[in-house]
Amino acid sequence: MKKIVSYNINGIRASLRKGIDKWMLCYNPDIVCLQEIKANEQQFNVPLFNEIGYNCYLNPATKPGYSGVAILSKEKPLHVEYGCGIHEIDQEGRLIRLDFSNFSIMSVYFPSGSSGEIRQDFKIRFLDFFLQYIISLSKTVKKLIISGDFNICHKSIDIHNPTRNKNTSGFLPEERDWIDSLIELGFIDTFRYFNNEPHNYSWWSYRANSRAKNLGWRIDYNFVSSELKSKLVGASILPDIYHSDHCPVVVQIAD
Repeated sequence: MKKIVSYNINGIRASLRKGIDKWMLCYNPDIVCLQEIKANEQQFNVPLFNEIGYNCYLNPATKPGYSGVAILSKEKPLHVEYGCGIHEIDQEGRLIRLDFSNFSIMSVYFPSGSSGEIRQDFKIRFLDFFLQYIISLSKTVKKLIISGDFNICHKSIDIHNPTRNKNTSGFLPEERDWIDSLIELGFIDTFRYFNNEPHNYSWWSYRANSRAKNLGWRIDYNFVSSELKSKLVGASILPDIYHSDHCPVVVQIAD
């Protein structure tokens, strides 16, 4: 069985100071998809992760201390795909994919639109592109896991105050519809496949003591293609793990 974690760590250097490497040693995931690493290869401390048993694959942003994704894996992949070939996306280090013999996995950091119109427009362009990218990729990569920070809550159950946030980036109708489009392609929101309870969130604002009050958003996902449905063993969110304003989200897949 493969235990897969997706985690927006809001900076690898900060999360290392908070002991993420020690947590990984203890929790023992097979694959960790990271978002917002905010570091290049030298700053990431690759040797430390090698030492605890992980091969590291990074796609940092061009701009220092910003964005960037990585996948840490115990098993070496057959192939690594860095980025998607679109310059305005790739310069921000938004995605990376590892191909194994029995599945492929992608770590994705979707843009946030919360800073204003320019970034919201970029987010919508990204969503339009990424859906087509997945449609095209699915022709050759049948067993795909898409893990990451989507910066979108899908349904009212996924956000602490849906009424107040209905015009907020991350919960806009067109963003929520986009998740529907991904599901219509056959992708499964693995957490909701196993758990339909409310108050399950993966991100909390640093303001207003939001995390302690559990005033959160579920914006981090592990989606799997329908071809992997029969392999699903379990999925969970780990809100008690603190290295970031996000927490890890987990899916377990049979070999």
